[in-house]
Order: sequence, then C-alpha cells, then structure tokens
Amino acid sequence: MAGKSTIHYLCSQCGWSGLKWYGRCPECGEWGTVNEFHEARIIGVSKASQSRRSTTRTQTFNMQNLNTKRTQNNQSQQNNLNQNNNQNNNQNKAENNYSFNKFEAQNYSDNNFIAQPITQIQANDNMRLSSGFEEFDRVLGGGLVPGSVTLIAGEPGIGKSTLLLETAGKVAKKSEVSKSKPVLYISGEESAEQVKLRASRINAINDYLLLASTTSLDVVLSLIEKYQPELAIVDSAQTIVSQDVEGITGGSTQVREVASALIDVAKSYSIPVLLVGHVTKDGSIAGPRTLEHLVDTVCQFEGDSQTALRMLRAVKNRFGPTDEVGCFDMSGEGIEEVVDPSGLFLSSQENNTEGTCVTMTLEGHRSLPIEIQALVTNSALPTPRRAVSGADANRIAMLTAVLYRHGHINLLSQDLYVSTIAGAKAKEPACDLAIIAALASAAKTKPVIDKTCAIGEVSLNGQIRSASRIEPRLREAKRIGYKRAIVCKMRKKPNIQGLEIIEVHCIKDALEALGLS
Repeated sequence: MAGKSTIHYLCSQCGWSGLKWYGRCPECGEWGTVNEFHEARIIGVSKASQSRRSTTRTQTFNMQNLNTKRTQNNQSQQNNLNQNNNQNNNQNKAENNYSFNKFEAQNYSDNNFIAQPITQIQANDNMRLSSGFEEFDRVLGGGLVPGSVTLIAGEPGIGKSTLLLETAGKVAKKSEVSKSKPVLYISGEESAEQVKLRASRINAINDYLLLASTTSLDVVLSLIEKYQPELAIVDSAQTIVSQDVEGITGGSTQVREVASALIDVAKSYSIPVLLVGHVTKDGSIAGPRTLEHLVDTVCQFEGDSQTALRMLRAVKNRFGPTDEVGCFDMSGEGIEEVVDPSGLFLSSQENNTEGTCVTMTLEGHRSLPIEIQALVTNSALPTPRRAVSGADANRIAMLTAVLYRHGHINLLSQDLYVSTIAGAKAKEPACDLAIIAALASAAKTKPVIDKTCAIGEVSLNGQIRSASRIEPRLREAKRIGYKRAIVCKMRKKPNIQGLEIIEVHCIKDALEALGLS
C-alpha cells in the first residue's frame, strides 16, 4: 500500500541523495546537479518478513508450552534421566549422519530461500560464450559468463554500437550452425531500419539476429523473457525508461532502475547481457556511480578520432583480469580485431632517423613497441615552448632537467616537441630512457644505433632503474626484429638468442651505448 510521498534530493551526476537541497553536490562537487524527486513510501511487510515474524511467534509459543510442560513434568523427567540421556545420544549420532544431498529452509516455501553446499553447485568456466572476437574474449577473461551484465562505455562515435552489432552477428552465425537460441539486439537510439542498414554494411545479417527498437523497460524485459536469447544487447542504458520510477531519461534514478532490472532478468534466465553506456565530457561513465558497482564487468572503448585504432580495456571484471587490452581497427566494413598490433605503433622507415627511439611498454599481459619522436629547435620566445602528445608533459620537463644535469645536454632554452606514433600512450616510467634518447638524438642531430630499443626508468640522480616484467618486453623486441636492447643492470640477465642485451647504470652509459656520446 502506498503511503505519503517523501521528498528527496538526488544528484544526477553521482547518485547522492539527501533530504536537503544543495547548489553543489556534497559528494562529487558538481554544480546544479541536485534535483528534487518524490519517492512513494511503501507501507507493508514483505513476504519474507511476514514469514520470519510468523516463525518467531510460533517458536515463542512453542517455547512457552515447552517451559510449562517442563515445570509440570519435572519429577517425571528426573526419574527417567538415564533413559533420556541414552535417547539423546542416539539422536545426536543420527543428526551427525545427516545427508548433504538437500538442505531446505524451514518455514519457507519459496525456492529463493533454499541454500545448498557450494560443492554441489555446477559451475564450469567452459560455459563462457565467445563473442566471436579473440581480442574481446581476451579482455573479458575468456568470453561472456552466462547471467553476467557487461557495460561497454565510450565516447560518442567511437564505435560502441558497431562493435556490439558485429558481435551480435558473429554469435548469431554460430547459433544458426548449432541450431541454438537467437541473439536479441535492442536499440533505444536507432530504429530497426537504421540498425538494419548498419548491419548490412558490416555483414551482420542473419535470421538468428532479432532486432527491436524501443525505449520502454517493460518491453525490453518482456522481449528478453519471451525469447530467452543466447545473448542480449541493449543500446543504451541512458535511453531506456522505466515507468515505475520518476526522473528524466538518462537520469541517475532511471539508469539505476534500468540496470537493476536488467541484472535481475539476466541472472534469472542465465543470459549474458551487453549494455552500452555513455561517457561525460571528462571521460567518466555517465549516470550514477552505482551503475558501475551493479554490473559485473565494465569495459572502456577508447581511441583517437583522428586514427582508426581502438583499444578495449577492462576497468572492472568479476570473472577475469583487469589488466588486459584488446586492439581493434575501424574500417568502412566495420571493426576488425588486430591480433598483432606491433606494427601500428612504429613508423614505416627501415632505418632510424634523428630524434627517434623505440621502447617496449606493457598493455596488460601484452608487450607493445612505442616509437618516441622528438624535435628540438631554437626558441624565439622568452619562455621556450614544450609541446607533448602521447606522454606526460610534467615528466618530459623533469627528464629535460635530468638530461641537462647528468647528460650535459642543455635543452632548457630550446623549444621541445615530443610525440608518439598512432596516438600511443607513453606514460609508463619504463619509457623514460627512450624519451631521453630521442631528446639527445634530436639535440645532437644524430640517430641512435639501428635496431636498438631502450627500456628503463630514469631517476632524478641520473641512474637507470629496472622496468617491471622486463623479459616479456625483451622477447617481443626480439620477435619484431630488434638486435640490441639498452636496459638497467639486472640480477640475472635473460638469455635471448639474437638479442644483445646491454646493461647500463646511468644516463652517461646509456647515451654511449646508444651512440650518442
């Protein structure tokens, strides 16, 4: 029974709620995001609460009767004490021989209140559903777990819908071969005809792919319950509306209600659900923070609008690692996975040029080469310019000072331009030595020795420190054709045939090994 409506104030950015209005949210600090909403107070007792209360009353009544009987029959119990002890011993032995085959919760008829031993629960990692992309499966930890809800977030136009529609087409083709359940794709942003046009372009047409266009949560849940598909895709969480709660479309209340309902139906029918999520202008996922807590997996689909390279990273994963990354390439025919992305981050020139150096960075368990490019020119300004793309500008300033102090190369009055190839991110400390080498090479107008890479962190005292998991980096460098690697001194040098590993202690030694002394 609905009671009096209670006024609450809810932040549309982070989901904070309270009884007082604030111009600035006390939780996330955003201005103008706290709005009033009315929540009907439900007066009543749940079935479980009624059952628990009924059980408590029954147990209390039975205890009172039992105490009365004990008082009346105290003498009789004293006379038969030995007999009762023998019976209790036999009863304890019988209770110790209980069966683990079935546990039933007393006083509850609902199956939701039945618990069973964890050893009897059937769970197999082979139950995962392949997305059809090896790179996607790598990020998920081997595939989609039945009953899981995965949130795919990314900037507008980055390719989220294309990735999931192509995934739906690949899973539908497998379902057609195995004659299993269809795939359900629900779009709240596009009509069915518009989705059909995009599916035709990326070759995702199949009879086992069901399309629906709706923004009603009730319709979405009904479709999932009706078809019970092999995979359900909802595009997107911010466009679906629930009639059971108030709030604007895409607001924190609506998004939370939609996510909760999809999670319930996914786990009830063991259906994996892929949910598209939008991001705000600062790159965070739109909607309340509880959305990320509710879902099982959160993946960020990243990329530069100027390039075709796309990276899929797992920010949260209850069923796999969060340090994996998948590489994709956008084309006119859709999204293609890049199994070996090494060539994407290197220039096409065969020989090294001045101002360039290659390092090996880690993306999850995958080692990738990154080419650092630097340009040094005389400055015509009182304050020299520092333009950085793909690296940390503050770290570039620090490395410039270290190079001047310990490498005796003065760049403090020069304009510096540092960049990476194909929009790669060189923000790992292991890229320091390659940045130092590129700056020194540009300043001396002299290239580093051909087929040489540099891996290591540079400290303020000019010493070279080790990078984590150095051996996989070196093996990848050998695989893609490098002959020499400049690293810090190690306790045990890896034995990699065909790769000369040169250990250095400081910047001076590194510049000499790179041919820049």
